[in-house]
Formats: sequence, C-alpha cells, structure tokens
Amino acid sequence: MSASPPPGPSTTVLITTGGTIAAQTTTDGAVPALGADDLLSAASNTGAGNAGMEAVRTVDLMSVDSSAMTVADQLAVVRGIADALADPEVAGVVVTHGTDTMEETAFLADLYCVDSRPVVFTGAQLPADRPDADGPRNLAAALAAVGDPENRGRGVLVAAGGRILPARGLFKVSTSDAVAFDSVRTDLPRPVLTDEIPLGRTARVDLFALYPGVSPGLIAAAVAQNAAGIVLAATGSGNTHPDITAEVALAVTHGVTVVVTSRVPYGEVSATYGGGGGAVDLHRAGAIVSPWLRAPQARMALIALLTAKASPETIAEFFSASGK
Repeated sequence: MSASPPPGPSTTVLITTGGTIAAQTTTDGAVPALGADDLLSAASNTGAGNAGMEAVRTVDLMSVDSSAMTVADQLAVVRGIADALADPEVAGVVVTHGTDTMEETAFLADLYCVDSRPVVFTGAQLPADRPDADGPRNLAAALAAVGDPENRGRGVLVAAGGRILPARGLFKVSTSDAVAFDSVRTDLPRPVLTDEIPLGRTARVDLFALYPGVSPGLIAAAVAQNAAGIVLAATGSGNTHPDITAEVALAVTHGVTVVVTSRVPYGEVSATYGGGGGAVDLHRAGAIVSPWLRAPQARMALIALLTAKASPETIAEFFSASGK
C-alpha cells in the first residue's frame, strides 16, 4: 500500500493593524478597539461557512487608523507578512487594515511579494459595532480566499465588498459604500523588488496634486527640504503648467527623482501633449512617467526604490515594466 502524500500547509496567519474593521463608536468618534479574536468571532457568525477559519494563528501587530500610519508602520506590516510566510506550514496571510491607505500598504507588500502563497488584505467601511457592519463578511471572504488554489501566485490581493482585486493598481472609490475599491487595471504586470525589506530610515518622497494656478514653489520647497523624490499627480494624461516643468528640470539637476502620473482614476498616462507643460515636456525635463500606477502607489514604489539606492535608470525601468 502506498503512503499518503504529506499534508500541505494548513495554517492561515491573521495580522491585525486596526482600522474601521476593528473600530467601535465612542463620543470622540470611531476608534480601533478590537483584536484578532474578536474579529474572528464576528466573521464566524456571518453565515458564510467556516472556509479558512479552521486553523488561524493571530498576530495583533498594531491598532491604528490607517490614515495615521507612517511609512515605518507600513513596512512593519510588510515584515510581519514576511515573518509569517517564513513558516512552511502557513498556507497564506490575511491582513486587516484601514481602508484609507490600504491601497498603499497592500501595494508596498506586493512589491516584496515573491512567495506564491496568497496574501489578502481586508478592512471595512463601517465600524464593528454597527448592525450593518461589513467587516465580518470581508474578513470571512479574505480567509476563504487564502484557501482558493486559484489565488496562488497572484501576489497581494484585497477582499472587500464582495470583490477580490489585485493590490497593484487599486484605489479607493467610496468613503462609505461597501464596494470600497476599484482598479485602474486588473492585469498589471508585477515587477517585484528583491532587496531586503527596509529597516530604519527610508527615503523621503513628497506627493503633490497639480491644479490650475498651482505654485511652482511647492517643488522648490521639497528640493530645499531634501526630498529624495517627488510624485506629481498631474491633470489629464500627465499635464501641467510650463512653470512646473521648469521646476522639475531644476529638481532633477539637484538629484531628485520626479515621477509624473495623473489625478484621473482610469486610463493610461502617456507622453502625448506638449505646449511647455505637457507630459512630453515633463519627460524631456527628466521626469519619469508612470503609465498606470497612480500617485499613492507610485510614491510607495519610489520610496522603496530610492531607499534601495536604485539608479534613475532602474527606477525608469520599473515604472515602464509596471505598465506594459
């Protein structure tokens, strides 16, 4: 009689970080208050079945609103995921996180995700003490997603509002609706970073939204305050005023890496327009055009790349490879 094959990984690690999914309403507003055990108990009572809930190891990593997270906090989440996946008995990881900045942290995790096991972020739009709270359903869906073999090798995913989307290209589309997220494109390539997850100080990258009448001094101030990089959420297909172009050129000569994307949620950003302030001009001034990654995710990528001392050529190749 032949021996049965050894069982595969069976444990899911649940990492909690706070956010609305863990929040309760107080006289001072909703604040994170619940831990992993409370969240698991609520998820098990949704009637969604017990898929993914059989063997869960919990890590209460932090308890903060995601809007108050620092880059150090976000990297702590990424390291927590890596630590969990270091155990071969782990089938995958679920991270609960506030929806305000989930698109950034989930994408940052995806940048370092070279493991084929599923990593799924989830959260909520309504506090846990609301009778119509969406967090328990979202968590149940995230736990079930870890056990779905179709999700292996997809990188970091986000489960919310009945949808499971790739982290790369994700952005928040509603302040209150259960369908919290959409994607600029769900089939984006996934160039990853093989550098160590940073510890300690990271490169400072500033982000500015551009608009009619924007002061070019914003860029000069960022350069004067030693920003290593700047991300510009420009209008349309990466366009702005010629005065901004002049400041971008000066920033680049000072060794500051500038990435241009769009404040428009959908569509490719390409160097199409001229006139002194178009993406054609910005590119000629030394800026890197991000075809698909919008400003919040472009900033996270630039932080990671500059912290790793990537060359301007390597950074340009990363953004190009992210949009093929």
